[in-house]
Amino acid sequence: MAWLLALLLFFPIFWLGLTAFKTELQAIAVPAELFFSPTLANFIEVQARSNYLLYAMNSIITSVGSTLLGLLIAAPAAYSMAFSPTKRSKDILVWMLSTKMLPAVGVLVPIYVLYQKFGLLDTRWGLTIIFTLSNLPIMVWMLYSYFKEIPREILEAARMDGASIFKEFRYVVLPLALGGLASTALLCLVLSWNESFWSLNLGAANAGTLASLIASYSSPEGLFWSKLSAASLMAIAPIIVFGWFCQKQLVQGLTFGAVK
Repeated sequence: MAWLLALLLFFPIFWLGLTAFKTELQAIAVPAELFFSPTLANFIEVQARSNYLLYAMNSIITSVGSTLLGLLIAAPAAYSMAFSPTKRSKDILVWMLSTKMLPAVGVLVPIYVLYQKFGLLDTRWGLTIIFTLSNLPIMVWMLYSYFKEIPREILEAARMDGASIFKEFRYVVLPLALGGLASTALLCLVLSWNESFWSLNLGAANAGTLASLIASYSSPEGLFWSKLSAASLMAIAPIIVFGWFCQKQLVQGLTFGAVK
């Protein structure tokens, strides 16, 4: 059953990769062609038409930047709520999580107007900020859960040895929660990389991410399936390879504390 489920989940990616090496006629052929002469023309045309490297660089900068900025904000916030809670801490956590229940399109107009006023439209900084704000509730909740698993006795021992709050956070809490920090960073990196709504609405030629590149192959004339598949494969390949090499840390971090 596990193998069957894995094959079902992998099949769309397999079919995407297969279509990327077909011509447009082969891509829409009925019945579908499983055996054909592969071509690299789609990848060459995607690079020639759209400057793939620019979109890829924008995705890397905005995803990594939003992840690092989110960790800088979420880690101290989660630390304070985990080890110095007030009677409103739980309410704040629930309120932060409730913001994820709001459809993004519901706040598109005010955010667009603000971005227009402050000159953040179609900028990497603008996308980095909105990606950070979008993922911040998840980051705070995840880190809060990891920090809660750290025994308070360790922190009390550090305080008895004269450690300040900063040193306690830097030399005790962060090393003990390294797995949680890694998994939180990886998850938010993937979420930022795959974000399409804000990329399409707040980005364009200068700061467009790979999501914008994929969307550009949908036109009023129709869908160019082979070129769309090639662009999609080029967009997801880096994050798939990255996730494959980091899967051990990701799984360890996501299951940290779940058995207690």
